[in-house]
Order: sequence, then structure tokens, then C-alpha cells
Amino acid sequence: MDSVPPAKNKLLGGPILRSLLTLAVPIVMANILQSGYQITDAFWVGRLGGAAVAAVSLSFPVMFLMFAIGGGLSIAGSTLIAQYVGARNDRMVGHVAGQTLLMVVLVSLILGTIGYFTAPSLLRLMGVAPDVYPGALGFMRVSFVGLVFNFTFFVFQAIMRGIGRATLPVYIVAGTVCLNFALDPLLIFGWGPIPGYGVMGAALATLGTQSIAAILGIVVLRLGLHGIHVRRRDLIPDFSYVKRAFFLGFPASIEMSARALGLIVMSFLIASFGTLTLAAYGVGTNIVQVMIVPAMGLSMAVSSLVGQNIGAGNIDRAARIGRLGGLLGFAGLSAFGLVVFLFPATIVAFFVPNDPAVIAAGAEYLRIVSLAWGFMGLQFALTGVLRASGNMVMTMVLTLVSQWVLQFPLAYVLSKHTALGAQGIWWAFPIANVAIALITIGVYAKGDWKKKRLIEPEVELAEKVTEEILVGEVPR
Repeated sequence: MDSVPPAKNKLLGGPILRSLLTLAVPIVMANILQSGYQITDAFWVGRLGGAAVAAVSLSFPVMFLMFAIGGGLSIAGSTLIAQYVGARNDRMVGHVAGQTLLMVVLVSLILGTIGYFTAPSLLRLMGVAPDVYPGALGFMRVSFVGLVFNFTFFVFQAIMRGIGRATLPVYIVAGTVCLNFALDPLLIFGWGPIPGYGVMGAALATLGTQSIAAILGIVVLRLGLHGIHVRRRDLIPDFSYVKRAFFLGFPASIEMSARALGLIVMSFLIASFGTLTLAAYGVGTNIVQVMIVPAMGLSMAVSSLVGQNIGAGNIDRAARIGRLGGLLGFAGLSAFGLVVFLFPATIVAFFVPNDPAVIAAGAEYLRIVSLAWGFMGLQFALTGVLRASGNMVMTMVLTLVSQWVLQFPLAYVLSKHTALGAQGIWWAFPIANVAIALITIGVYAKGDWKKKRLIEPEVELAEKVTEEILVGEVPR
């Protein structure tokens, strides 16, 4: 067995706070930079007019749903990799990485092909206006073609998180986002002999830069750089592992898809209260998305760190990581929520400086929802612990309960059947966040996650048995 790089061992000992920040900071930075693709597209496409903006906006919910599927399947590989890293089993780390890559690429090709050919029917079903349809169709089809590159880079990021090397994806994303900003105007408007493709040009620019990111990720994995080596034999289909990883990752895909669908359904309810309420929600959601980035980054860092320690048999340290992660999530997001609660009008005015009505409505929304952001940070961190132990079904159930049992029914009842009106929707968010956080604390405190382990405990003494049981015979 190959020796384990020192960087991996540092996460299994020493100060927990340092280990968490070592992983969380680059993950948060990568997530922030990743949003640069949407910001860049919005900036340049906005110069084409309202129909062009609408064309891009129509594609986002559909692609977000696709990304949720890819991201969920990537989580399965990341979780297994983290546990194998902790168990110091480098051979299985490479094998799991290669098989996860194969599985996600196959899924992306299937989804991309279906999406490409059904895009016209989907847009007609959405009732797209005639002036928006051509741009929306071009943008959506190119986005579906690029799905394989998006999914490939998702896997690369998940693998890097799993082995504790979260910094490299930051550099790749930073470079490709800058390149995307330069390519967008070139392909949207054209220049010299290069024709302008309008709205579709934005999708083409993203396709080009995402393909570069995916290729760089594959090169890193194949050359054995940065602590992991995916060999040719690891890319030979191992259907026993693929089946195992698919059913491990499928609940995570359902979980993330439920969040996406929940946002869409909530938008319909909010829209029933008129343009002002919808505008307030739209502006406020921008702030919520900023808040979610560090929460998700902390959750991913907790998941990777706990997974490695579970693999190494350090259950007590894994529990301490969960407690510290929950405390950091609660304190950090509570502080952010306090700032937003104290200065909501100022924050909303940054986005809509000349509309007093939207500023007032948006400030009201932010004051209410910011009350429970600390509980959201706590819940995200503890969910990371459950996910690291392989309790994907439990995290899925928690999300479904949060979105469909608590949040949406509460929003509907409070807004439609009480005097609160639109405020009832806003109050549903903090009530649901506090409730699901308390439920998650109970699940975590019960401790069943400590008994669940995805890999064979005695890897050093029974590596061959482990491979046969979990992933079948690996070609030598």
C-alpha cells in the first residue's frame, strides 16, 4: 500500500478548529467563485435586453435541478473516500474516485441527452413567450451539452474535499471564472471574424471554461498529483461499487432536488401576493444565498473531517468535530443574522436604491427570516456529520420534513388563513428552521451515527476482504 501523505494525517490529530478552517475556507471560496458564472452571464446578457435576461432565467431552475442530482451522487464518493483516507487505504481511495467519476459521467450523459432533445417541449410547457423562446432554447441546449463537464468537476471537487485537499479547486475555478468573463462578451456580441451568438454565446463561454476545469481535474487525478492517484484499472467499470455508490448517493440527490423544488413551489405561493411581495423575496433571497455559502462550506468541511476520523476509528474526535462545527455554525450565522436584522433597509437599498416600497418590504422580510439563521448554521453542520457516517437517508428525511412538512404548509396556512398575509410566509422560514434544527440535534445526540461505518474497520489486516465485500475484485 502507498504511504499516506502527511497532509492527510494532520486532519486526524491536532486542534480541531484549525482542521475545520483548513477545509472550510477554501470550500467557501470555491463556492463563492462558482457563483461568478451566473453573475458574469447576468452582467453581459443584461446588455441584450429583457427578453435575453428572461431566456437565461428560465434555464436556471432546470439546471439547478440537474446540478442537484450530480451533486448528490458526488457526495457518495466523497463520503467513502473520506473514510478510506482515514483508514489509510490509498488503493481504495483511488478506486472509489475512479468509479465515482465513471458513474457520474454516465448519469450526466443520459440526463444531457434527454434534456437536449426534450428542451423544446419543456419550454413550450413553461409557456415561454415567442420573443424569448429562441434564446432560451439555445441557452438550455448548450447547458445540457455541458452537463458532463459540470458533473465531472463536481466529482473532482468532492474527491478533493474527501482527501482533505480543498484548495486546488479554488485556483481552477478562479481561473475559469476570469476566462468566462472575457469570453462572454466575445461570444455574445462577436468581434471581427468571430460571430455573436447572443444569449447562446453565454452558454458557449461557460461550456468552454467548464470543459477546461473538468479536463484539469481529470489530469490531476490521473497523474497522481495532490495526494490521490486514479489508475487505469480504477476506470474499469466495477458494477458492484457503482450500484452501492448510486444507492448511497441517490438519497442525497433527492435531498438536494427537494430543496430546488421547494424553492420553485414557494415562489408560486409568494407570487400570489403580487409583484411587491415577489420583489421583496427576490431581493432578500440574494442575501440568503450569501448566508448559505459559508453554511454549506462549513457543512462540507465537517463532513470530510468527520468521515476521515470515522474511517480511522476516531469516533470521539468525530463527535467533538460535530459539536464544534455546530457551535461555529450557530455563532457565525447568528452574528451575520444580527447585522442583517439591524440594517435590513440599508442592505436592500444596495440592490434597489430607487424603490422605497421594495426597500420597506424587503427589509421586513429580512428582519423576520434572519432571526433563525444561527439555527440553520447549526443544522447544516450536524447534517454534515450524519452524511459523513453514511446516513444519507436520514439527511434526506430531515430535508423533506423541513421543506414539505414544516416550511411550505406553515407558509400556506399562515399566509392564507391568518391575518398575517404575506408576513405569514416570512414567519414560516424561522419557525421551520428552529424546528428542524432541534430535530437534527436530537438525531445527532441519539448517537446512532457513531455505529454506522461504510468500510471494513480492520483495513490494514483485511484489505482484500474489504475490496471483495464492498466493491468486488479490483483488477490488479
